[in-house]
Amino acid sequence: MQKTPQIYGIRAVMEAINANEPIDKVFIQRGLKGSLAKELETLLRKSGVKPNYVPLEKLNHITKNNHQGVVANISPIQFYELETLVEDVIEREKQPLFLLLDQLSDVRNFGAIIRTAECSGVNGIIIQKKGAAPVTADTIKTSAGAAFKVPIVKVDHIKDAVYYLQGSGVKVVAATEKTESDLYQIDYTGPTAIVMGSEDRGISPSTLRAVDDLASIPLLGEIGSLNVSVACAIFLYEAVRQRQQK
Repeated sequence: MQKTPQIYGIRAVMEAINANEPIDKVFIQRGLKGSLAKELETLLRKSGVKPNYVPLEKLNHITKNNHQGVVANISPIQFYELETLVEDVIEREKQPLFLLLDQLSDVRNFGAIIRTAECSGVNGIIIQKKGAAPVTADTIKTSAGAAFKVPIVKVDHIKDAVYYLQGSGVKVVAATEKTESDLYQIDYTGPTAIVMGSEDRGISPSTLRAVDDLASIPLLGEIGSLNVSVACAIFLYEAVRQRQQK
């Protein structure tokens, strides 16, 4: 299995940030001290990258190289800015369709969802900076290369992206079992964003309170849930069906 490109060492990571490399994750040893470590943390704050503070054992597991307490994963793609993407899409598309993933954690699920999103005409995918599955080589492979075709945005909080989309005239629909309304009762023909939750926790309560509509998938068997990538496909293609009939 191909590994995610990595850089390690404080100075190397700082140079990568200054060179605008697409940093996906930064792991810093808990309790790391020194002037360089402080300088790195300041640089991360300015660049909007949130570090993950982990024990030394975690870093030693990530790489066998002399990491000096810092390891960074380089994303194989460039990420977009939320405001730029939304404004551009709304300007050129009559029926924009966005997808928000609330802390989805499995890279293969992420890849499968990106592939479905590309096939169903999604204009952009929005993920959270912290706690979300990274864009790795496995993600790219599972997406069948679609990760290079669908713009992906990273935000601090999904809820903030919901508010921004609503302010831009986009209706936001959350896929959740915590409602009696099913997805076939929702109108997806206008500007729409669909929110999918994480594999284990679903959509966060604060995000559920912020959206315009809640919708569930009718489940007729004994198993209480679908794989998130399958559920996402069902929602996206209901939007496709409605839009083709309009």
